[in-house]
Amino acid sequence: MNMPDMLYPLEAIIQDRKQNPQPSSYTSSLFDKGVNKIAQKVGEEATEVIVAALGQGRQEQIAELSDLFYHTLVLMAQLDLTLEDVSAELRQRHEPK
Repeated sequence: MNMPDMLYPLEAIIQDRKQNPQPSSYTSSLFDKGVNKIAQKVGEEATEVIVAALGQGRQEQIAELSDLFYHTLVLMAQLDLTLEDVSAELRQRHEPK
């Protein structure tokens, strides 16, 4: 399964947790804490990516980037943004002018 094949199902799971909270779900707990906490987690994960990039091995770098992707998707869901919104913006940026 390549990255887009995994990101879209993950986005769907996150949306489901937003619409159908589950008490034992970490994702649901993030939504309960609101946008400020979710944005803070994205910042923390971005910092951990930087630390991993500058001094840790490949496996830790992959793990930290995965955490950043996940928390970014949660933030996007909180803001009612989708991967398609971001894809459309990126396509627009790369269209010939």
